[in-house]
Amino acid sequence: MISNPSSHPHSTAPDPGAITQVLGIEVGHFTDLRRPTGCTVILAREGAVAGVDVRGAAPGTRETDLLHPSNLVDRVHAITLAGGSAWGLDAAGGVMRWLEEQGIGLPVGYGLVPIVPAAVLFDLPVGDHRIRPDANAGYLACVAASRAVPAQGNVGAGAGALVGKLFGIGRAMKGGIGSASVTLEGVTVGAIVACNALGDVVDPRTGHVIAGARTADGASLLNIREAILAGDTPKPLLAGTNTTLGVIATDAILTKAQAHRLAQVAHDGLARSINPVHTMSDGDTLFAMGTGKAGKTLGIMVLSTLAAEVTARAVVRAVGAAQRVSYGAHSWPAACDMLVCETDR
Repeated sequence: MISNPSSHPHSTAPDPGAITQVLGIEVGHFTDLRRPTGCTVILAREGAVAGVDVRGAAPGTRETDLLHPSNLVDRVHAITLAGGSAWGLDAAGGVMRWLEEQGIGLPVGYGLVPIVPAAVLFDLPVGDHRIRPDANAGYLACVAASRAVPAQGNVGAGAGALVGKLFGIGRAMKGGIGSASVTLEGVTVGAIVACNALGDVVDPRTGHVIAGARTADGASLLNIREAILAGDTPKPLLAGTNTTLGVIATDAILTKAQAHRLAQVAHDGLARSINPVHTMSDGDTLFAMGTGKAGKTLGIMVLSTLAAEVTARAVVRAVGAAQRVSYGAHSWPAACDMLVCETDR
């Protein structure tokens, strides 16, 4: 049976779970207190089969080519998500250093090489852009990692995230990082998503926009899709200034090709919960990890269905847990400020 069904006519909102309920997965955040930015590490100390799918047209990534099913390395030891745009890729170096100290990595005859793919999002408008995650930030995220339910909202890779920037950054809202999971027949699929989308965030259960672009007076949600259909003209965009990043993990047994497929299908969850998504100004990237700790699989059809579901739920949680931030002339409200709180869902 499913431990946390998505809906039931006689139930309240389900327990959303977290990616750390996947056996073999730990999560740690580093949040820079000097400005809203940070990084998040998803650890698999014993290694995990992994895949990736990049859909946005402006990605910032590291070590993604090795995840193609035809390439040699078939297991990763961590995945790093970070703010700071391309500078934030430095955080992965600190994750490698920590893993090496723990004796974790790919044996190459001369030592161990930790395999740490990474992806970054653009959070430079929120505070001093010269402050961004570095190798020490990645190292400290590993130190903080555990199997506890990870903090959500304005932390880690979601600390400086904004959503709904299509009509100007002044009309955007606060994004964040969120997590969710579903367990079915002893197998868990979980997701963690840092949502820094150009578009609106939509609750798939209701079809309502819960965070995103606001009206010109800032008092209410605009609804980007309806605005574009009505002929409203978006603001000119700087490429690469957005991006939603995520990791989908399962303790099911996966092949590398199946992990690749899981990352692909999980983007359906982004399409359900973000509109527009996968734009020329987003670098939307999802990783998939399989620890095999459950000792069995549910089949790729069921796993794919769960992957898309938890991805969408994690996006909704990311904005539902977010809090307002202000910098200079801008103040970016969160979903709770617009009367759409995490506890309402």
